[in-house]
Amino acid sequence: MSDSEMSEMSEFSSLVERIERGEVPMKSIERELICPICQELFTHPLILPCQHSVCHKCVRELLLPSHDDSISTDAGSESSNPGSPRARVPSPSMERLERLVRSGSISSPGWRRSSVTPRVTTFPCPGCQHDIDLGERGISMLFRNFTLESIVERYRQAARAAVAIMCNVCKPPVQEATKSCMDCKASFCNECFKMNHPWGTPKAQHEYVGPTTNFRPKVLMCPEHEMEKVNMYCEVCRRPVCHLCKLGGSHANHRVTSMSSAYKILKEKLSKSIHYLISKEDQVRTQISELDVLIRHTEENGQLAERCANEHFEHLFETLQERRTEMLRSIEQSRNLRVERLRAQVEEYQGMLENSGLVGYAQEVLKETDQSCFVQTAKLLHVRIQKATESLKTFQPAATPSFEEFVLDTSKEEILLKELSFSGVPEPPVIDLSRCCVYNEGLIHWRLSEDSLPTDHHIVEFRKLGSEEEEEQESRWSASERVYGCSTVLSDLSSDSRYAFRVRSCRNGVFSPYSPEVTLHTPPAPVFGFLFNEKCGFSAERLQLSKRRDSVESVAGMSLLLSAERVQTGSYICLDYIIGDTGISHGRHYWAFRVQPDSYMIKVGVASDSKLTEWFHNPRDTSSPRYDHDSGHDSGSEDTCFEVSLPFTLVTVGMGRLFIPKASTAAGDHSSRVLPMPQRIGVCLDYDAGRVFFYDADSMRCLYERAVDCSGTMFPAFGLLGGGAVHLEEFITAKRLSYM
Repeated sequence: MSDSEMSEMSEFSSLVERIERGEVPMKSIERELICPICQELFTHPLILPCQHSVCHKCVRELLLPSHDDSISTDAGSESSNPGSPRARVPSPSMERLERLVRSGSISSPGWRRSSVTPRVTTFPCPGCQHDIDLGERGISMLFRNFTLESIVERYRQAARAAVAIMCNVCKPPVQEATKSCMDCKASFCNECFKMNHPWGTPKAQHEYVGPTTNFRPKVLMCPEHEMEKVNMYCEVCRRPVCHLCKLGGSHANHRVTSMSSAYKILKEKLSKSIHYLISKEDQVRTQISELDVLIRHTEENGQLAERCANEHFEHLFETLQERRTEMLRSIEQSRNLRVERLRAQVEEYQGMLENSGLVGYAQEVLKETDQSCFVQTAKLLHVRIQKATESLKTFQPAATPSFEEFVLDTSKEEILLKELSFSGVPEPPVIDLSRCCVYNEGLIHWRLSEDSLPTDHHIVEFRKLGSEEEEEQESRWSASERVYGCSTVLSDLSSDSRYAFRVRSCRNGVFSPYSPEVTLHTPPAPVFGFLFNEKCGFSAERLQLSKRRDSVESVAGMSLLLSAERVQTGSYICLDYIIGDTGISHGRHYWAFRVQPDSYMIKVGVASDSKLTEWFHNPRDTSSPRYDHDSGHDSGSEDTCFEVSLPFTLVTVGMGRLFIPKASTAAGDHSSRVLPMPQRIGVCLDYDAGRVFFYDADSMRCLYERAVDCSGTMFPAFGLLGGGAVHLEEFITAKRLSYM
């Protein structure tokens, strides 16, 4: 070990000792001690299956909202103690959960009520939002987090150093406690401790510690089997279990390890992780400084964006105000002109009345007796009288009262304002490789950043990759139709080819930059669609088939226990086979599936109808592990026939590994035989050439190939032993399921 490593280990050991002595400031870890529901310090925290912790009281209030329930120790809870270092803070998450419970909306997916009592059995974890199903036993199935409880107690003591813990036995005046008995679950002063723990009695052997209010049991008991101590650790459920849980309980098919081994491994991992973080303290401080700079820049840029937005809206307001003033002025001018014309017309018509205006004047003219004077005046007057008579016959107002020409239609402008874009170019999406897969068709998923604005649609582009000449000829990208979600299916992809994919978003006619390109490899043959066959050789006692017949799980059955009396060796093995419901008699075909990571042992491959008949119908000695060439154990008997073309080929997968048959690798080269188990496994059968290939379905890398006798109809075959499961890929089953 180098000097630097020795120095780092020394610093780490020193920090651990400081933590154990309580020298590390407790204030610095306060955020880790807050319940996510009530936002107070944890009180009797429980560990959920997702490994997050919540207060016992919070879970009780959530599951039994109409009952005031608490455990006996809640009477001394710090949440009701005025000396608690934290005041109660209203919790929006708790209020939301209670509101859901009261309103009955918890009956929606993800929430369930008991059919007998009004009690919630499933609720979302406030930390990770995963659904937590507590089952029939409710919170009695949960462990108390005594480690977290002890840390919270030390924090409380540090926060109220001036507040002493008093003796629980003293008569007034009560003395300050000096010890706490973990067996009596009480605190004592020196005199009371001696009186209650006299020498020579069993009480003298009680365990005592310094004054505390946190009394934890000496041994952790199993919540499912209350009289049993937990002595094992389930690696699947990540929780302590007892031997009864492993023998016949819910953990029977799970992989477990001893508690001491789990303690050693987890403590070593945690120590290494802490050591790594401590060794990167300078890097963390640098990144904190960078984040502080980003915070400052974010605040400055936010203020700048506010000013710019205000300026833009002020300009819009000014433009609208100008248009408003101009329009109101035009309306006023038009109104005055029309009123003036109508009033002139009123005056004109008033002149037609008797003894007034034009008629009165005409009557006076008629009184003229001098002929020359009458003619001189009457000619013009007659013309005016004729016009008045005509206007009377064809009455027409001088102006219309309607102002329809000034009615505004602002619907388009309102739509434009509502769709007003506050950013120029949308952020580019990111293709999610974990959800993408390509077969005859390509399923492409992508995601947008959490703070991005909604987009109108997306465009997916793709092109085939190959040699440089082919890339030059096929450099043009093909584009999909508009996609309004975050995934699409692209059809007519060539087999055994590499394709590049990219996506861009559009909002208000403006396109984002392209996403980073991703490359996916199509299978070497067309997809072969099938479901699991429930009628041929399927053992319903040891295999559980999903309703859709697209997944199968191996479970421990009673037959295994009954046949155990005949087993005389430790290598007893019984493989349960299941096949596809469709056979292959010609051509090249490809299918893919996922093997559950914690599966013990699963055989995958192909087998002919004749071999399947032998497996399913010939009697077998279930106590013999060496029944046929592919018994499931690693005896090597099947490897002796590697050069012979057999009517079946199966590869072993299990315990997170994929095992290549011995004869296919160099003698003694065991490291090359054991490969990490791919997330998805692909199988390609070339019936006409008589060969089968096994692939890593994500990278399309061929892991193993060999000859196979295709003289009959070949079927996809799977053999399961112990706990495990196989799930067919969605594209393999989609066509079959659409007709069911």
